[in-house]
Amino acid sequence: MTPNLLLVFCTCPDAPAADRIADSLVREGLAACVNQIPGLTSVYRWEGRIERDAETLLLIKTTDARFDALSARVRELHPYDLPEIVAVPVALGLPEYLEWVCACTANDD
Repeated sequence: MTPNLLLVFCTCPDAPAADRIADSLVREGLAACVNQIPGLTSVYRWEGRIERDAETLLLIKTTDARFDALSARVRELHPYDLPEIVAVPVALGLPEYLEWVCACTANDD
């Protein structure tokens, strides 16, 4: 049975943080691919105030089997106290691409 694939969203404060997280996730087999989208502006409520910050968005391709380890690793590497880590299931996709994501994130433990 093929693992369920996830697309994980994670915002980072700057390109160096995004690079560090993306490189680690791919190198460690927690993600098959991480897209970095700079130039994002986030507006959010934090500690009773409305904040507005420039951020870089990571789009992380992984499997549900790797999500817990991926989430823990992002929390270790991320400079925010409470990083955005939100996953949505991938309903459809090119079968060969989906198989590649599974192969890249296969847990060999």
